[in-house]
Order: sequence, then structure tokens, then C-alpha cells
Amino acid sequence: MGNPKGFLTVPRVDAGNRAIHERTEDFSEVEQKLNDADRQLQASRCMDCGIPFCQWACPISNTMPEFQDALYKGNWKEAIDVLQMTNNFPEFTGRICPAPCEKGCVLAINEEPVTIRENECATIEKAFNLGFIKPNPPKFRTGKNVAVIGSGPAGMACADLLNKWGHTVTLFEKDEAIGGLLRFGIPDFKLSKSVIDRRLEILIAEGLIIKTKTHVGVDVKGKDLIKKFDAICISIGAMKPRDLEIPGRDLNGIHFAMDFLTQQNRVLRGNRFIDKARILAKDKNVLVIGGGDTGSDCVGTSNRQRAKSVTQIEILPKPTVKRDPNNPWPYWPTTLKTTSSHEEGCERKWSLSAKRFIGDNGNVKHVELIEVKWDRDPSGKQVLIEIPGSKRIFNADLVLLAMGFVHPVHEGLLNELNVEFDQRGNIKADGSKSTTLAKVFAAGDAVRGPSLVVHAIAEGRKMAKSVHEYLKRK
Repeated sequence: MGNPKGFLTVPRVDAGNRAIHERTEDFSEVEQKLNDADRQLQASRCMDCGIPFCQWACPISNTMPEFQDALYKGNWKEAIDVLQMTNNFPEFTGRICPAPCEKGCVLAINEEPVTIRENECATIEKAFNLGFIKPNPPKFRTGKNVAVIGSGPAGMACADLLNKWGHTVTLFEKDEAIGGLLRFGIPDFKLSKSVIDRRLEILIAEGLIIKTKTHVGVDVKGKDLIKKFDAICISIGAMKPRDLEIPGRDLNGIHFAMDFLTQQNRVLRGNRFIDKARILAKDKNVLVIGGGDTGSDCVGTSNRQRAKSVTQIEILPKPTVKRDPNNPWPYWPTTLKTTSSHEEGCERKWSLSAKRFIGDNGNVKHVELIEVKWDRDPSGKQVLIEIPGSKRIFNADLVLLAMGFVHPVHEGLLNELNVEFDQRGNIKADGSKSTTLAKVFAAGDAVRGPSLVVHAIAEGRKMAKSVHEYLKRK
């Protein structure tokens, strides 16, 4: 531990974001960077606790104190080596992870945790700049062939490890480029796609075989892959969106949030869409239904498209600003989260439920909302209660449904293989990520349900280790 009193003498300093009037003019990354000296000072705040709750809170168990100490001392090589022992892609989590590690940091008791996420991003960027991150292909091949289906963070992490361990890995992706929601779901202002491309070049140089525009279960049969490969890894995510089946749902101008976000990301890639197919917020009153991160991304994208107004509603009550006594440290705080997108302009409302969409000439123009409250029935189960007389009509020319996802898409690959599902409709897999089918493994959101990128990476790593052990036994 380089500076045992760092947390007493150095206050927390966030890198901050670009000015609102500047960043809403483009889709470049919002977050700024500290210089090396200030970043090392932030790393000095790590207390090297006897029990690192930050590591307990991190889904991939990054060894925070060790990498913070190396960063503080300016030993960037050691810092990145420590990070990469547990995390394949610090450049992703360092940008878009909500940092459960910081919520578990002991300094978070006084709301001044170490800037772990920003320190992680600074470390990997410095490592790239200094040439520490370069292709390191395996010295020998095992002769075993593995197919990884789905190139999101879980699939990429799994494929990366298996390739490094000498297996011949083919990564299948149905879209035109790898990355899954990292590439097509998350806006560029949070994660520049050049960051993904930079990592992709390394994976290819290390021998990973990548096949894009190959929809397994449609273009290629899953059963054919089972015959051809020694192991199959399914990491297709949970892409079945939660719908809102209320009167007027068939009106034009109502879209799933992911359709809106992926289209904008493709436009930035140079794709063109005919006017009828283009989903644009320009000069429209936008209503985002759903208060999570996807909804926030819709807010930021709508503002950049020059929406007339943007409103985001949530069916749950407004969270508290501070932790509730029933939600103590070091658990994840269920407190109010205000993102950079919200700061750019958005009216937020809570405890509202949509009752019906109202249109004119086939296009949505209004949404009927009603206030709700949550209570418990005699069995203790939470129930939603509509408040009489609280209905209101809200103007909306564009409605974006950002209510999350329910489970992986069953049509195609999963139904073809007759995969067994759990009660929530996710792929059923045991602790080793083995499915009920021989030599077929599954991980990520397709198994655990919609979750964080860092959880997906952890799941992909766990699947890779199980497949590696399976292949060694064979």
C-alpha cells in the first residue's frame, strides 16, 4: 500500500463530462479523462482494506487494492497485468459498468468511494498507449474445435479465453459486426465503437475465427454445428423485449427502445434507411416508458436527434436520494440515479402506468397515463394499485418502450435444438454452464436473464473454464 493516508488527504475527484452544449452536438464519448498525476492521486485513496468489499461486490472479482496500488506507484504494466487476470475487457467495463465495486468500497460508507471504474479505464488506455496490449497467440493448438454462438461480452470473453488456451474457436454472429449490444445497443456517446474494433483486431491476430452475418438456427443449423464441433457455447443474450399490450399498441410511432438505439448506431456506421423506416425523434414529443439504463440511452439519443421534448416515466416509485435504512452498505444502493443523458434535458416521472395509446390517422399522438402505488396483499406479495381519478392525457408523437427484456429469443436455434428452459424462459444450465444437451454450454443473459456487461463477462469466463475442463477430459 503506497499511501496509507491517501483517503484522508486526497478528496474524490471525478473526471466529469464534456459540456452539455458541446456533447449534444455529436455522438462522441461524453466522459472526460484526468491527467496521469491526478489519476494516480485518485488511486492513492484505496485503503487496502483487510476485507476488500469492493472485490466481493465485483462480479468478476477484480483485485482492486493490488491494481490501485500499482497505478498509484505509476507501474502501469503491473496494474494492467493484475486487471487482466480477472477481466478480458477493462476498456468496456471501465466505460459502461455501473461499478458495483464502488458501492462496496469501504469509503462509500461516507459516500466518497475510490474512483475504481475511472481508474480501470485509465489503466487500460495507458496500457494500449504504451504498447502493453498486443496479440499473444497460443504457442500450440489442442486440436479441439469450439463454436461460440453470439458475440456479446459473454461470447467474446468465452471465445477469448478458449482461444488463448489453444483451442480452435469460431465465433458466430448474426449481425454484420461483433459486439452484440456493446456495438448495436449501447450508444456511441457511452462507448465508442472504435474501442471494440481495437480489441477485435487483437482477437483476430491471436487466431480467433469470426463469422459475421451468420445466424445460427437460420443460416446454419445448430445440429450441424454440434456434429462439426467438439463443444458448443451459446451466448445469444436475452433479446426478447417486454411489450406493452394495451389499446392502441398497433399505432405508428411506437417502437421498442432497442430498435431505436440499434438503428441510430447503424446510421453512425454509415447505413442508410428509407424515410419510412427511419425512427427519428426530431421535432417530436418523445415519451420513454421505462426508467432504466436503456431508457436513459433513449433520452440521450433523442436529445441528439433534436427532439421537441423528452419525458421518461417509470411504474415504480421515485427512489430515495440517500440509502434507505433497509438498504445498507455494502449492498447495491437502490437510490436515485441521474445519468449524463438526464442532465442533457429530460422530464422524469414516477409511479405512472400507461393505459392506452391514442392516435390520429394511424399515428400515435397521446398516451393515457394513470398514477399507481404499490402495496402488499395478505400473502405479502406486492400488488399494483391504480389511484382513482388520477388519469391524464400526455402528448407523445414518438413512444419508446424501454421496459427491459424477458428472456432469450426461443425461435430459431433454441427451439431447433429443443433446449430446456427454466421457469422464466431462460436456458437451463447448471453451475458449470452445461445445458441438458450433450456438449452444449450456455452463459450470459441467455441463462441469468437481462443483466450487466460485467456479469456477462463473468459468465463467459466461467463457461470457458468449464468447456476447457470438458475438452481436457475428452
